[in-house]
Amino acid sequence: MHPALALGLVFCGCCSNVVFLELLGSLIASMALGIVILKKRYSVYKYASIALVSVGIFTCTFMSARQVSSYSSRSEDEDSLSAFLWWLLGIAALTFALLMSARMGIFQETLYKQFGKHSKEALFYNHALPIPGFLLLAPDIYRHAVLFNQSEPFQVPGLGFSLPIMWFYLIMNVVTQYVCIRGVFILTTECTSLTVTLVVTLRKFVSLIFSILYFRNPFTTWHWVGTLFVFVGTLMYTEVWNTLGPRRDPEKKQDNEKQE
Repeated sequence: MHPALALGLVFCGCCSNVVFLELLGSLIASMALGIVILKKRYSVYKYASIALVSVGIFTCTFMSARQVSSYSSRSEDEDSLSAFLWWLLGIAALTFALLMSARMGIFQETLYKQFGKHSKEALFYNHALPIPGFLLLAPDIYRHAVLFNQSEPFQVPGLGFSLPIMWFYLIMNVVTQYVCIRGVFILTTECTSLTVTLVVTLRKFVSLIFSILYFRNPFTTWHWVGTLFVFVGTLMYTEVWNTLGPRRDPEKKQDNEKQE
């Protein structure tokens, strides 16, 4: 499959929750591990582009978070130190997952170089092996299945039958997630792990902007600034201006090199 088609699948097929730490740190983690593990060296434009995209995402996410009215569901007599420790534990878990995700991307990149490009096989094992872990959540899954059955019926367009609307939402979410993750695994066979991380991060940023507009939240000047940073950073990463400049004739270039 052509990488452009895989890129379209990633943006058109996936909708997911946006985690602030994941959005901000995924690019930095992927670049840092690439330098440490693969001994990669990037150009100044690559470093600047990753910094711009990260700052832009931070700006939009932070300004959106400030507009959400926060409230505490904890009891008043709860120990503040205990709450802080739980918060630290959550941050540590997210950071560990972030680093492991970046490491897995690098591991996939090296596997494809060594054993060939087999995106379907990688997709299967990445989703089949964790299935036994869901047994630990069996009671919770059963409880939510009962709640799904109690939701209002929904007439499926064009199929002529109805089913609980929550099951319809779940089916549509699974289908769109498959389309997206299929595109992601195809991209991993054609691009570096940092490029794939940038694409997935941009898709999550688009989801963030869409949610702001869909729920009619204020789109402030800071959101425009963050969006501009992301746009400029993406252009810098792709080095699109190289394709806009005058193209040199290869034969003339070789002649000039010989004269030198």
